[in-house]
Amino acid sequence: MSVASAVSPDSPAAASSPPPPPARAGTPRLKQQPASGNALAPGAPSGERGGDRDRRSNRPPTIDPLSDRATQALIRRVLCSQQSGDKGRDVQTPIDELLPPLTSRNDVDLQLYAFLAIILREFVQSWYGKITTDEAFLAEIIHTIAHCTRALEQRLRKLDLESLVFNEIPEVIDKHISMQPPLVVDPREAFHALWPLPFLSPVPHPEDAPGSTSEQLENEAVYRQLLVQAVLAVLLPTEDLENPCLTALVGQIFSELIIGNLIGNKTTQPWLLFECICILARVIEEKKDRTAQRIVSGPHTHSAEGPPKQRYNWSVQGLFLWIIQLVFIFITSIRLLAGAIAMSTSLPPRRVIEDPDRPERNQATIEDQHHEAPAAAKVPILEFSAWRCVGNLVEIHTRMPWLGGILSLMQLGATRGPGRVAGLNSTLDRLLSRQIQSLFSPVHLSPALRSLRGVLFPNNAPGTPSLFPPSSDAELRALRRRAASSLLGLVPRGVARVYLCGRLASSSPPTPAGPSSSGPGPGDKQDKDADAMVDEVEGLLMVLGDDYCNKHLLYSVLELILLRLMPELSEKGVVELWDERLG
Repeated sequence: MSVASAVSPDSPAAASSPPPPPARAGTPRLKQQPASGNALAPGAPSGERGGDRDRRSNRPPTIDPLSDRATQALIRRVLCSQQSGDKGRDVQTPIDELLPPLTSRNDVDLQLYAFLAIILREFVQSWYGKITTDEAFLAEIIHTIAHCTRALEQRLRKLDLESLVFNEIPEVIDKHISMQPPLVVDPREAFHALWPLPFLSPVPHPEDAPGSTSEQLENEAVYRQLLVQAVLAVLLPTEDLENPCLTALVGQIFSELIIGNLIGNKTTQPWLLFECICILARVIEEKKDRTAQRIVSGPHTHSAEGPPKQRYNWSVQGLFLWIIQLVFIFITSIRLLAGAIAMSTSLPPRRVIEDPDRPERNQATIEDQHHEAPAAAKVPILEFSAWRCVGNLVEIHTRMPWLGGILSLMQLGATRGPGRVAGLNSTLDRLLSRQIQSLFSPVHLSPALRSLRGVLFPNNAPGTPSLFPPSSDAELRALRRRAASSLLGLVPRGVARVYLCGRLASSSPPTPAGPSSSGPGPGDKQDKDADAMVDEVEGLLMVLGDDYCNKHLLYSVLELILLRLMPELSEKGVVELWDERLG
């Protein structure tokens, strides 16, 4: 997409308000928490017991800042201050009646309004409240953002999410993986030559040209402004576009606070990506330990010492229970497989989502489905770029070419071979498509937004950062090695040994037996194998080692998503779009 992205002239829906959202889900009920005082410590002085007991019994209970009650209080305090004159809990008007709907679901709106309340309180009210006490401008910002979110939701309903997430975005990531840093050529120059993005030029080289970095950042800031202005021109109604103060403020919030701060400054930093890998691996490992503890100890056994360090010893009773578990797992798997096959026969075929604004395009697509592939370039699930991207990421064709060849042959036989078992709109293809679409259910969106708010804004406010960039290259290398070790811990030991250092293990000399041997012991060999495996994983993480290359990737993914949501951006420039909307 060019910098001057645009909107199609044959899309009249861009200038009009989007259709009203469908029926919204019920407002989530608040969980009432019983008020209970804190008990007096046994060692407290006797003279303070009576007063302390009275004071502590009158203390309100601690409320989780992520709970529905605290979230609604935050929204009312920041976004509904004009309507919150009546403090009676029993007569308070529901939030969905005070504020315009952002989406078609109340639970999602609650989390989005919490984000909006924090951002407006910290970055708008902090300076706007010093100028005037008028809150009409804040309400106008809320209505403008609500209009944009409803328009985005309508466009999202027409989007083929499974193809976007598992085929188109992995194809962009695969380009990033394939362009590994060479030995002689500068990786930044190679990236920009093979994947040119005008707003990321000139390639920054602080040691050679000190002004190249500042020039590139200026071009990037201008690009963000143009990108946001194009999106606003597509989504906003005409009366809001005629308000330059409103569009300038909303544009700054999206271009600098969201896109610039998250993509330009934080998400592209290698050290932050390595820290995220360590945190994610630790969370997964803790979850696995808790699951293993429940399986071994039983649901009614609680241990204060944490998960067991060693496996329990084998016995006849344990072997019998293990066999029973395998039988139950086998029977359950057969039942699930039979049910899935029976259900897949009644699933509708995968087809292009119709666009009500372009009926002639829908008719052409329906006719194409009877003769050739659909116009939206539908491909079978097994031919998605996500599988090739994962294979290139773990270097399967380099480390185990025989395994990569077998998998490619199986994929070709299933999708193009006799019977086309996994071909487009086959029984297996429709079943896989249904499972993938279940991942994008709106039910998962509200908990995800709630967890994200807890990470970004602890206690519903910008918290003190706990992650800091390394102060030297040595600390960065240590962090990358820690991330590699964390990832390696998630892989079964035998699989990692065969895949990552099988040649090292096969070429190592046998360990001499006997107590008098002077050669390395088994422990030394295991340490060497572990270090070799960590080295191999660390080499795989080098794909995230340059912030400029990461910026190429993230901006390309952002452009792809916006183009799929708003195809108009590829047909006209920003100036032409604004002239068309404002006359």
